[in-house]
Amino acid sequence: MVAFRPLCRLAALALCAAAFFAPATGAEEKAFAPAIVYDFGGKFDRSFNQSASEGAENFKKDTGIAYREFEITNAAQREQAMAQLAKRGASVIVAVGFTQASAVEKVAKQFPDVKFVIIDAVVDLPNVQSVNFREQESSFLCGMAAALVSKTGKIGFVGGMDIPLIRKFAFGYTEGAKYIKPDVEVFQNMTGSTPAAWGDPAKGAELAKSQFGRGADVIFHAAGATGLGVMQAAKDAGKLSIGCDSNQDYLHPGSVLTSAVKRVDVAVYHAFTAVKNGTWKAGQSVLGLAEQGVDYSLDEFNRALITPDIEQRLNAAKADIISGKLKVSEYKAQ
Repeated sequence: MVAFRPLCRLAALALCAAAFFAPATGAEEKAFAPAIVYDFGGKFDRSFNQSASEGAENFKKDTGIAYREFEITNAAQREQAMAQLAKRGASVIVAVGFTQASAVEKVAKQFPDVKFVIIDAVVDLPNVQSVNFREQESSFLCGMAAALVSKTGKIGFVGGMDIPLIRKFAFGYTEGAKYIKPDVEVFQNMTGSTPAAWGDPAKGAELAKSQFGRGADVIFHAAGATGLGVMQAAKDAGKLSIGCDSNQDYLHPGSVLTSAVKRVDVAVYHAFTAVKNGTWKAGQSVLGLAEQGVDYSLDEFNRALITPDIEQRLNAAKADIISGKLKVSEYKAQ
């Protein structure tokens, strides 16, 4: 069984809402000062950013070491925030999201003694670690699940910003669905072409309703906070949704079929820990099913939807992907 408990710890996260530029306290914190800069959508998007936040919060809980954080509201703040964090003694700065790559590259060159970690992008510098994921693997399993439960033979996908990363989710999802039912029909919509596409639940609900109207009975979102609208629309329509990044099964128990879990929390936690312990290394890493960096979720909130037979088929495919027997295709931008 694959079991992921909901990662939300809103009360604990509230305790961590210290001022962004407040000085660290305690001898250990002065010696080691981790920091994190979130992407658009904010730390409470219940998805990508929140997973990163929970990784930082788990580190704080386990070590007693506070972290500094910043939530951007416009693109110019990325570089400014990182530079200020570096100037004020940050040991490691985690930048959440591919859109922060150019800012990381510029600021990392200015502060060669500070370590940087970029999530979902690659920056090739001696003080930068790039962490990416094989999202197509977990999406493949979610596509299988969708095809196995669909009664109409029509399923949907709603993405956030139209970029290759989100196309990779859609590609894996479609391939997994067709692995089960070659003639399954997969509707696809992207929310927009700017970062605003991550924070528009109303648009997500609108796109989901359109796909339900065309016959879809399961919709997978990879859209950040926009996906919350997709999931609400599914519940309202008596249909099923599939969550993304964090385990979102708990949001609408009985309506969320599963979630494509992306362990950004683990990436952040490991980055902070490695720098603190002196084992951190620059370079690239890619986390998939084999590395427990992605997975599908199964817990008390969706147990009634994922029958033992479906679970067996998903786990068999998962094992085959890990062993290399089953190859999930890589998305290639046209």
